[in-house]
Amino acid sequence: MGKLAFIFPGQGAQAAGMGKALCEAFPAARAVFDAIDAALGEKLSTLCFEGPEEALKLTANTQPAILAVSAAAAAVLAEKGVAPDLVAGHSLGEYSALVCAGAVTAADAARAVRARGTFMQEAVPAGQGAMSAVLGLDPAQVKACCDAAAAETGLVVSPANYNDPAQTVIAGAAAAVEAAGARLKAAGAKRVLPLPVSAPFHCALMQPVRPRLEAVLRGMAWKAPRVPVVTNVEAAPNADAARIVPLLVEQVTASVRWIECVQALAARGVTRAIEVGPGKALSGMVKRIDKSIEVWNVEDPASLEKTLAALKGAA
Repeated sequence: MGKLAFIFPGQGAQAAGMGKALCEAFPAARAVFDAIDAALGEKLSTLCFEGPEEALKLTANTQPAILAVSAAAAAVLAEKGVAPDLVAGHSLGEYSALVCAGAVTAADAARAVRARGTFMQEAVPAGQGAMSAVLGLDPAQVKACCDAAAAETGLVVSPANYNDPAQTVIAGAAAAVEAAGARLKAAGAKRVLPLPVSAPFHCALMQPVRPRLEAVLRGMAWKAPRVPVVTNVEAAPNADAARIVPLLVEQVTASVRWIECVQALAARGVTRAIEVGPGKALSGMVKRIDKSIEVWNVEDPASLEKTLAALKGAA
């Protein structure tokens, strides 16, 4: 029997109604939402359960909202006796992974990602930054096109998320992202899709976020994770409490190395993974990176039952 990993989604997974059924069915989920509502001094739970979508899309809301649903789902799995051998998260999801690993409380993590989302929103004036998803081109070619566009324009553009072998997201100054898009299409990209985001995440334009976020993170109580956390920055497991904050600060401007994160899980014996939180985006990525890993998801009572039955059958 191989190892089990929990993987946690990042921004883009949000949808009004998320977490509601879990909360109604399981007191453990309700307790997580109550703790986060108290920590933020507002009813984030209501925003998750009822929307409106427009408010949920604001980065300062999206990040704690997704974390709340992910942490609530992880709490229910823990109550059912399902524990991971390793954890990983995509961008914001790394905070959810750290909560699951016992390195930080859900309440503190929610405060941290509320600040992170706010700082990211404020780092680049609206309209000046952009992100695009590049489909059907090798990651190395995507980087080469970005480097060429950056040299040509004198502006920032670089790979932000290495999601799977055929999907890389790029980020930077709007004009440079556009210039890179033209080069990528000429290089054979199947599609270059502009993303509806409020800021260019995971690139050098996020530099102003780093000192502000570090001050917030340094003020929190961190513990050594109970299970290793495969980090976005290094695509390697970390269980050292002293390294958590530097890695989270670095993550703001660094690429999300998701392909390598999944490969790192597989290299450490992971054969089964559960996407914990809203949506199934990571499940699809994992299947495209390593078909040998079985993936399920838990975001509501129905998916929980399905996953528990599958785990029982695999035992």
